[in-house]
Amino acid sequence: MKQILDAILADELDAVGALEVPESYRGVVVRKDEVDMFAGRSTRDKDPRESLHVQEIATPELGPGEALVAVMASAVNYNTVWTSIFEPVSTFGFLERYGRLSPLTKRHDLPYHVVGSDLAGVVLRTGPGVNRWKVGDEVVAHCLSVELESHEGHDDTMLDPEQRIWGFETNFGGLADLALVKANQLMPKPTHLSWEEAASPGLVNSTAYRQLVSNNGAGMKLGDTVLIWGASGGLGSYATQLALASGATPVCVVSSPDKADIVRSMGADLVIDRNAEGYQFWKDENTQDPREWRRFGARIRELTGGKDPDIVFEHPGRETFGASVFVARKGGTIVTCASTSGYLHQFDNRYLWMNLKRIIGSHFANYREAYLANDLIASGRIHPTLSKVYPLEQTGQAAFDVHRNLHQGKVGVLCLAPEEGLGVRDEEKRSRHIDAINRFRAR
Repeated sequence: MKQILDAILADELDAVGALEVPESYRGVVVRKDEVDMFAGRSTRDKDPRESLHVQEIATPELGPGEALVAVMASAVNYNTVWTSIFEPVSTFGFLERYGRLSPLTKRHDLPYHVVGSDLAGVVLRTGPGVNRWKVGDEVVAHCLSVELESHEGHDDTMLDPEQRIWGFETNFGGLADLALVKANQLMPKPTHLSWEEAASPGLVNSTAYRQLVSNNGAGMKLGDTVLIWGASGGLGSYATQLALASGATPVCVVSSPDKADIVRSMGADLVIDRNAEGYQFWKDENTQDPREWRRFGARIRELTGGKDPDIVFEHPGRETFGASVFVARKGGTIVTCASTSGYLHQFDNRYLWMNLKRIIGSHFANYREAYLANDLIASGRIHPTLSKVYPLEQTGQAAFDVHRNLHQGKVGVLCLAPEEGLGVRDEEKRSRHIDAINRFRAR
């Protein structure tokens, strides 16, 4: 592995293909024999630092249409948190089902799960049938894994019956020195970004793109008013940028003055600090408070000059969903994913049905959507929201930060990269965007 890293750091990428692939590598894992380790604890008290381990991983066999990537950097997403606390279910069930699909997928059914759904790195090997990507290519990866043997996925690959999220529902993810991906997950690394910056947008930027911009989501257009929950977080920070870049007006909901400052620094003028303004959408565990929905809706109208949101960008789930349905304009759209505060949503259907509103479920993105989202990063229209970077050995702490909402934007992880700031190819483009690139780093 040292020879591979030395070649990458020396910019001798043509030599990478001649180097021997190691028999094992470091990876961040959860272990099957520990799935009950948090029994009796509340969700909040389940600690990723206890369940995420760095251990040696046997390098998997490379199959047709696949690539082995030397991972320079990765990032933590909420699916890594879910995996680490074994909620809502253990991911080993995903690996077992995938392993039954074919002799090749059996590789994924192991007593450990290498996690991570983002990467930036260098192609180390390609399997039979891979033509677009070559050894030595600098790449990032999106996390859509599909088989495409059924007709359902050929209009929108997210509808493939065998659609999975790499590093969450498959093994050999990106929080490691090596990663196994399908070649159709790969995209060009943005040349003006470092490894850790390039690794950080993949999952969340693509998810926000489909959710807001794509016709498979809300189809956001010029002039729309868009309510964005968690507007400074991993998903919300990209939703805010996409809304601004599209000529929409984001109404950004945050939870602290610091987070309010950061969305304003992105150019968002309409900001609600939900903690400072004391919104409590639930009276108790089982009862929502419609008076708080109305107070929240009135605040939105105060900021927008009387407009209700055309689109509500929903990802907290249970805690906020009733309010989201209520405040969307007549004929408006609530587009939802993730449900980080709970999956069992409750809302008053009168406000949906009688006001002709729509709820759209959105999950990650197809390859085309992910590629277009990555192209916005590469062109400098959308920027990474990386706030902090940990070494691979401290991935548990990085996941803890995300679990406890102690972070802004995205939390990165250095894998093979020995330090931050490496991998930049286009310094001139970087200099034009440096303030936006570093916007979250000073927080």
